[in-house]
Amino acid sequence: MTHAMLHRLAPWRTAPRWHVALSGGLDSTVLLHQLATLARTDTFPPLHAIHVHHGLQAAADAWPQHCQRLCDALGVPLTVVRVQVAPGASLEAAARTARYQAFEQALGAGEVLLTGQHRDDQAETLLFRLLRGAGVRGLAAMPEQRALGVGHLVRPLLHISRTQLQAYAQAHHLDWVDDPSNTDTRFARNYLRQDVMPLITGRWPQAAQTLARAASHMAEAQGLLAELAEGDLRAAATPGAFPWLNVPSLELAPLVALSDARQRNALQHWLAGFTRLPDTQHWASWPELRDAAPSATPVWALGDGRLLRAGGRLWWLSELWRAEPQGQVHWPMPAQPLDLPGNGQVRLCGLAPQGRVQVRYRQGGEVMHTPGRGRRDLKRLLNETGLPPFVRGRLPLLFVDGQLTAVANLPAIGGNGVDLRWLPPTNAQRLR
Repeated sequence: MTHAMLHRLAPWRTAPRWHVALSGGLDSTVLLHQLATLARTDTFPPLHAIHVHHGLQAAADAWPQHCQRLCDALGVPLTVVRVQVAPGASLEAAARTARYQAFEQALGAGEVLLTGQHRDDQAETLLFRLLRGAGVRGLAAMPEQRALGVGHLVRPLLHISRTQLQAYAQAHHLDWVDDPSNTDTRFARNYLRQDVMPLITGRWPQAAQTLARAASHMAEAQGLLAELAEGDLRAAATPGAFPWLNVPSLELAPLVALSDARQRNALQHWLAGFTRLPDTQHWASWPELRDAAPSATPVWALGDGRLLRAGGRLWWLSELWRAEPQGQVHWPMPAQPLDLPGNGQVRLCGLAPQGRVQVRYRQGGEVMHTPGRGRRDLKRLLNETGLPPFVRGRLPLLFVDGQLTAVANLPAIGGNGVDLRWLPPTNAQRLR
């Protein structure tokens, strides 16, 4: 068991720090004890433990103290993080979300979070997802490693059985806590663990190992699908006409040229960086967006944002794009950059205009004087540029003494020598 774990940890030996997700249960207790013991004779990154307290049951109030005693005995520093679990349909999912948010916030650049999921957990995950009708990505179950914030999540025990962990704990006289909720078979995973898996292993003793191996095969298949998706996306990842937007987008035509299955595969791969992926039923909205009339501006609402079609491209907008800025911002010193509440920053290139300077947003009916064309409606001018509609309500407009003088990042509209540069907010895209 030790050799297998060290083999899987070898690529992470140069990380700045290893964090162990310590629940106090069997799995994480064995993981921490083994690492702390090996660190006495081996060269590891600094070791640190994190205990997340969800506050969902009275029994859990004693677990931070238990974890502290264990860490004190092993000489490992411990951080206890208390989280609030959002109410919802699935308490398990909400607790997991809160837990991993806490882990992500704790990780520094390049640091590694080590968790104690083992082979039996992997088998249960595969079975659970199979019963939910998951595709290849879901049936790959838990990856051995993945990105987590600015660090990495690594599961070094995925090839080790629960029986092996119990044997290690007993041999080293370890104490661990048992979560009372683990026996509540109203939770799907507990039902699989307590009632279903014993029946399966009673008939097929190697079922956990076999199911974990099937998950590994699925992970390999998913890797091949990812390679195919990356090739398909290269053709669609052409630069748009407005690179300053810095909004993820794809050219639609190369995607439409693919088969339906390859379209879904490419989009799943691309969207995975931004949002929770849609289920099978939700994918019915993709053809509606794809096949809408060219003049339409269809929207596909997803878990963490929206996919829009405009100007022959697909655009990903996070939830932060929903609230458009309102009102006006006075600019008393236009020679200096101006921060816009919730909307990035603007600055003027060249000489600052004289007069009362303000930044406003579209309300409708704005007109602008254009050299050689006279007064023109702003809506018509923006239509001529092809600027996607979703940007227009957020686009800063420069007013001098009440007159519309410049439109951010579109100096050709005014043609009067005033160049307003806009840097959209960096958090307008929330990458997962």
